Amino acid sequence: MESTVNFVTEINRLRKEKNAVILAHYYQTGDIQDIADYVGDSLALAQWAAKTTADIIVLCGVHFMGETAKILCPDKKVLVPDMEAGCSLADSCPAEEFAEFVRQHPDHTVISYVNTTAAVKAVTDVVVTSTNAKKIVDTFPQDAKLIFGPDRNLGNYINSITGRKMILWNGACHVHEEFSLEKILALKKEYPEADIIAHPECKQPVLQVADFVGSTAALINYTVQSANNQFIVATESGVIHEMRKQSPSKTFIPAPPNDSTCACNECNFMRLNTMEKLYRCLRDEQPEILVDEAIREKAVQPILRMLELS
Repeated sequence: MESTVNFVTEINRLRKEKNAVILAHYYQTGDIQDIADYVGDSLALAQWAAKTTADIIVLCGVHFMGETAKILCPDKKVLVPDMEAGCSLADSCPAEEFAEFVRQHPDHTVISYVNTTAAVKAVTDVVVTSTNAKKIVDTFPQDAKLIFGPDRNLGNYINSITGRKMILWNGACHVHEEFSLEKILALKKEYPEADIIAHPECKQPVLQVADFVGSTAALINYTVQSANNQFIVATESGVIHEMRKQSPSKTFIPAPPNDSTCACNECNFMRLNTMEKLYRCLRDEQPEILVDEAIREKAVQPILRMLELS
């Protein structure tokens, strides 16, 4: 039915008519990034959601990002192109199990990565992203008893650079878990001048060979500011779209996963969003993200604390 629709034209018309803002994560496909009002990592998306004057927020990312926007903006309609666009990291931390984990450590402060459900945020003291995790952890005394969840790789990385001994929830992102150290090292032999840059959700062996470790936004900034012209990128390959826009003369090589059939590592959940779904989402104002008010009231506090500390 939509085969004759010009999605760019119609999306532009609908967002103007409905006073809607489109927020997209760097892991979205290039066409969605290009049509979005704002493109960013999880921290930037939360910051933009918190201050928008739009009546409708369309979050092109995964489900927890839409929840975060709704928690911050309960009076606005928050839409997502595909309700099935979930997150393996959020799924690795069921709310009831995490709440029991917290109860088993009653004297600990709970730090949760933003890649979690609203129900997990509701039992959290402060939320962090990969951009601000170290900064926020550093606000606590060195001997503070801390729980960090759900990403064990990010938690291990923060422990390693801060000397902390945070108790970690055993969760992980399937995309960042799957990078092949062997294939990355083979790429390095093929491109000996290339810098290896990696997201801290990657496993420790990958981080140890990286020339730079940082959040999605930090990786982009590094490639812009670096004098180097070649980069092996160990994070979700959608970010390379922005890297190429910022530095068109530089070469970006996606780090491959263990699966020998793939040349790059993509999040299947992020790829569920398409221009057609974005168009229908705006047209029909569905699917809509809803968050139970009792959970929202608890979950908003650790998010606001993060935004204050950021």
